[in-house]
Amino acid sequence: MSIQPCVFIVDDDDAVRDALGLVIETAGLACQAFESAEHFLDSYCPGKPGCLLLDVNLPGLSGHELQAELIRRNMHLPIIFLTAYGDIPMTVRAIKAGAVDFLTKPVPSKLLIERIQAVLQHESQVCEQAMAGQALCTNLYNLTSRELEVMSLVVAGHSNKAIARRLSISHRTVEIHRARVMTKTGASNILELARLCEACRLPPGADH
Repeated sequence: MSIQPCVFIVDDDDAVRDALGLVIETAGLACQAFESAEHFLDSYCPGKPGCLLLDVNLPGLSGHELQAELIRRNMHLPIIFLTAYGDIPMTVRAIKAGAVDFLTKPVPSKLLIERIQAVLQHESQVCEQAMAGQALCTNLYNLTSRELEVMSLVVAGHSNKAIARRLSISHRTVEIHRARVMTKTGASNILELARLCEACRLPPGADH
């Protein structure tokens, strides 16, 4: 069962937090509000899906400083900056540091929800792709050491006869291992197998 994403609001203005929370909850999304960057950092559970609506000017850590701290802690959370005093250099700085959007207050409710939903949808797709890749890599790591050897040599372009000579096994044994590799990984051809090795950071021809 997937975890429902949450929109985290960090703004020191009580009225702004309440207004944003109402808009987000009316759109059917979960949200949590914090009056400071420090409060958010103390409460946030790393890995929880969602996005961050972040004010630039905050008491204590600023929005940019919170962004830098999240990067330093290797916490991936897409950030939509909100500010009443935005300018082009500030926007460029935030986007270069990895923010996904930069909006100037007051933000029309419809636009805000559209941007949030776009971010959450993208994050969901990235997560699904990562999980699919993880499943494929698990198949790869379930191979025996001999199957890994054969697979690596096959992907590197060696023939069955050459593999048999290199590993001091029979040609028939190579064929059996090769067939098992294709079955276990779900690859339908050598090109797919090579792509799988690359995606799982397994270099062709590697010794195992």
